[in-house]
Amino acid sequence: MIRLALITPFLLAACAMAPGSGGERPVPAYEGVETSLLEGDLVQFHVSMRGAAAPEDIENYAECAAAQYALIRGYGFARHVRTTLTQAGGKSSADAVYLISPSLPRGLRTIDADVAVADCAANGIPTV
Repeated sequence: MIRLALITPFLLAACAMAPGSGGERPVPAYEGVETSLLEGDLVQFHVSMRGAAAPEDIENYAECAAAQYALIRGYGFARHVRTTLTQAGGKSSADAVYLISPSLPRGLRTIDADVAVADCAANGIPTV
């Protein structure tokens, strides 16, 4: 079972990169996360990647980093504050700020960290 779990992402990557009708989605390359504690429970994440097919790809990467960071700190939730996106030369970057919280924060863009991290793993998006 463990061996299959380790092989499957490589097989999926090979299938996604295989030439065909030209409609394949590029395989994303996640290039890392830099985390900075701003003040109190506000945390800033700088993430970058190549192969983002849409702005949502880099936003999802930042959200995955925020969710994992919340869990590392012993919190169960996060709330999105803002994200600034840039794209240059095939590289996408995001500067995102999240409020991490032990209980469900007020606001519209809240994240249950346990659920988000599981979704990230299921979708092959790395966390911090």
